[in-house]
Amino acid sequence: MTSGQQRTEDGSRPDGSRPDGSGPDGPDSRLRLGRVGKAVRILVALAGIGLLINGSVRATDDVWPFGPMSQYAGAVADDASITYTRISAQTDAGTTVDVPLNIEGAGVARAEIEARTGEIVADPSLLQSVADGWARKHPDQPKYVKLELIRDTTTLVKGRVEGPPKAEVLATWQVRR
Repeated sequence: MTSGQQRTEDGSRPDGSRPDGSGPDGPDSRLRLGRVGKAVRILVALAGIGLLINGSVRATDDVWPFGPMSQYAGAVADDASITYTRISAQTDAGTTVDVPLNIEGAGVARAEIEARTGEIVADPSLLQSVADGWARKHPDQPKYVKLELIRDTTTLVKGRVEGPPKAEVLATWQVRR
């Protein structure tokens, strides 16, 4: 033994290291990824990239998290218009209410309605699912008899709201029972 260092019978130090700096199992004791492992990792990475490209090109929330989420906030210019999409419902109790666009309310989120506005305008019968979701989730509440998809536009002038929002009815649906 030289310089007072202790060694085991195989020449390693008590901590398992060797004089050449390798680990207890030799210089090639690290785990190596085989061909199959590398191929699987590459395929998973390519599939993820493909899903992201697909969702981004389609610009839809339907495939989240593999696509854009449309409700990201952004800065608004001082002189701009801000739009807000909502659904108004007439009930069988004779009242008019704003439909709660969330999973607990009508079973559909506002972002889903906003992402599909063009489809709903082209085919207002898509609003039937909103009425059905409300009736299923709230059987003890008044039922919806008529739904309107409305876009409210608020105008900003020099960063301040200019008058009340302007409501535009985009689609109307008479609910089927």
